[in-house]
Amino acid sequence: MSASSWPQAMMADHPYYPPDLDLPGYVPNKIGVPTLLASFAGAVGFVCSVTSVVARTVRPGISKGQVLTAMWFVVCGCIHLFFEGYFAYHNATMPARTDLFGQLWKEYALSDRRYLTRDSFTVCMEMVTAVAWGPLSFLIGWLVIIDSPFRHPLQIMVSLGQLYGDVLYYAIFFFDESVYGAIYCRPESFYFWVYFVMMNGFWIVIPGWIVYTSIIETAKAFRVAQGSAKMKGL
Repeated sequence: MSASSWPQAMMADHPYYPPDLDLPGYVPNKIGVPTLLASFAGAVGFVCSVTSVVARTVRPGISKGQVLTAMWFVVCGCIHLFFEGYFAYHNATMPARTDLFGQLWKEYALSDRRYLTRDSFTVCMEMVTAVAWGPLSFLIGWLVIIDSPFRHPLQIMVSLGQLYGDVLYYAIFFFDESVYGAIYCRPESFYFWVYFVMMNGFWIVIPGWIVYTSIIETAKAFRVAQGSAKMKGL
């Protein structure tokens, strides 16, 4: 439904949809969108740079692919534990939050207002993500750097958890929209395709690839072990 189709009397003093949504204590963002997005991108870039330096210092011969994998998990750890953990902790007061993380969440909520309304699934999903996948992602990043074989089962576990959470997140959004007529996202295509689809899509594509590569590596290890066992049996 377009903004012009809503009766003026129903329009609220916030930019979220539906316009008659009640957001007690809502405070508008003060930081501009370019600054918010640049802050987030800058933080991700800083984490990637530090991870790369640490990885190449600890293991000079580390491959580019392993460096990228370590970067991914350390970035996931930061986002899961700190950013999503922030939401899980402050979910009751999100409309009124005015610090950097609060304003970043309110900007993202233009694509999914559930982050401002204490939606039960969103709160529980983010809490599990922060508590479980956050610390484990940091551990996996370190295991990748030191080339530990234990990283593969943990990679599979965490990546499947990320995939499952993201699939449920998408599925409930579209189910509520198609069955109940719920409106979570503003009508502008930017918020849907960039914020909702693209930004969450990373946790579909990358974990899927990591699960695939870890399964291949695990299968190779078992094949070698089985071959060695057969030779010893001879």
